[in-house]
Amino acid sequence: MHKAAASAQNDVIRLEEKRPAALPPPGVTLAEGLRQQLEAAIAAGHLEPGSRLDEQEIALRYGVSRTPVREAFRLLAASQLVELRGRQGAVVRTIGPHALIEMFQVMAELEGLCARLAARRVPPTWRGTIEPIHQRLIGLVDGRDADAFYDVNQEFHEAIYEAARNGFLADQTRRLRNQVAAYRRRVTRMPNRMSDTIREHEAIMQAILAHDPEGAHRAMRDHVALLGDNLLDFLAAFE
Repeated sequence: MHKAAASAQNDVIRLEEKRPAALPPPGVTLAEGLRQQLEAAIAAGHLEPGSRLDEQEIALRYGVSRTPVREAFRLLAASQLVELRGRQGAVVRTIGPHALIEMFQVMAELEGLCARLAARRVPPTWRGTIEPIHQRLIGLVDGRDADAFYDVNQEFHEAIYEAARNGFLADQTRRLRNQVAAYRRRVTRMPNRMSDTIREHEAIMQAILAHDPEGAHRAMRDHVALLGDNLLDFLAAFE
C-alpha cells in the first residue's frame, strides 16, 4: 500500500470551512446533492484513499441532519468510491495495486473507444475546442504544477468523451475514472509524465482530426494504460 494512503487511514477528512455550502438544484435530494459534491472531491483527489469521512462535520457544514449524509455515504458505497465500516463510518476506498492495474486496463479501452468514436464523428470545428485545452496544458508543463495540469488534462479527456456522442459510454468512463482518480493524479506526478502526456495528446488529437479511428483508439489506449517503465514506477510507489 502506498505510504501516503496508509498514513491517511486513521485521518478524518474535513471539508474546508470557508467554502460556501451549495444547496442542490430543484429536483435533486439533499442526499444526492451531497453525493455529487463528495464524489467531485474524491475525483479531484481532495479526499485521499484511506481517509475517513466525518459524518457529523459534513452534516454541520451543510446544515442538514445526519440522515441525508448517511444516505450519501450509501450512494458513494454503491459506486465503490467509499467503504462503509460500521462504527468507523465511511472511508474513501483504497485500491490495491493488482486491482488498480486491471482497472487501468479497462479504463484504457473505454477511453480508447471514446477516441475511436470521436474520430468518426467530430466535425472540423472540433479543432477549435481541443487545441486551446492542449495549449493550456503545454503552458503548465514548465511550471511543474501537477495538480493544475491534472485538472486541465481532465478537460482534454472530457472534450473527447463529448465528441464521441455516446452518453452511456461517457457516463461509464467517468464512473471508472472517478474510482481511480486519486491514483491517476499520482501518475501525473511521476517524473517526465507531464511532458510525455503532451506528446501522447498530440498523437491522439491528430488521429481524431484525421478521422483515423484505429489510430485514435491505439493512441488513447497506450496513453491511459500503465505500460513498461510507467508500470514499474507506479508499482514502486506502493512499496
